[in-house]
Amino acid sequence: MNVIKTEIDGPLILEPRIFGDDRGFFMETFRASFFESLGPGYRFVQDNHSKSGRGVLRGLHYQIQQPQGKLVRVVQGEVYDVAVDLRRQSPTLGRSVGVRLSAESKTQFWVPPGFAHGFLVLSETAEFVYKCTDYYAPEHERTLLWNDPELGIEWPDCAEPLLSDKDKRGLRLNEAELYDGLL
Repeated sequence: MNVIKTEIDGPLILEPRIFGDDRGFFMETFRASFFESLGPGYRFVQDNHSKSGRGVLRGLHYQIQQPQGKLVRVVQGEVYDVAVDLRRQSPTLGRSVGVRLSAESKTQFWVPPGFAHGFLVLSETAEFVYKCTDYYAPEHERTLLWNDPELGIEWPDCAEPLLSDKDKRGLRLNEAELYDGLL
């Protein structure tokens, strides 16, 4: 797997090796030893799968307790995926990393604990799958406002995204609960 570091310490872009021929392709999408090399606490306990239509924006979500690291990828369609640093002690607090993920590229994105996460569907539909390092805990879930000017996220093709009620009520960075330490 080719690992590409981002401008923020933590998130990684992962390009799997793809072996293809006239029958199709094969690729490895997860290897425990890679995540074990990142340190303790990087084991996955839950897998999720969602399907959304064009213009749906999900996020920016995080859990203030039981923070989740997420290994994300798209198995159908294309999305613009974003991670926002919410680690209080981080020199990059409030900065984001965005990457296009598609079924065609097969690229994956590692969003470590301590980051808010969200994505915007760019194709007609998209199926999004991800592994989580901790369980979903709705009582600890928080939402950061997707279009907070302080974040400066440059969402592509995003005049009027389709949002859940929860995501419409997201908080601005200066109102949000942050993570202590660097996780």
